[in-house]
Amino acid sequence: MLLLGACYLLYRKQIKIYTPLSYIVTAAVFAVVFNGNPLFHVLTGGLILGAFFMATDPVTTPLSRSGKILFGVGCGFLTILIRLKGGFPEGVCYSILIMNMLTPFIDKITLIKKFGAK
Repeated sequence: MLLLGACYLLYRKQIKIYTPLSYIVTAAVFAVVFNGNPLFHVLTGGLILGAFFMATDPVTTPLSRSGKILFGVGCGFLTILIRLKGGFPEGVCYSILIMNMLTPFIDKITLIKKFGAK
């Protein structure tokens, strides 16, 4: 049902695929790097819910495409880091909150300045 809802949001163009896709792929890659099961980490907990419904919030995510990808990569890395090396079994909400704090910095380094602007 979560994936059906995500497909609906993508179809209605309410969200872009950049953040959820980079989030899920990064979580799977770092699960392999840290000797975890990538399928387990992607399909358990709130990763799908967080990737499609929480990390794509238009107010608290970066504006540019590269910023959205960087945001997703950071969320995926922090989720796996918190799950495997931290004291919490679930790291999705904490990783999204940490990356939300970094959104102004991500926007500052990824947004293209208009010609003539200082």
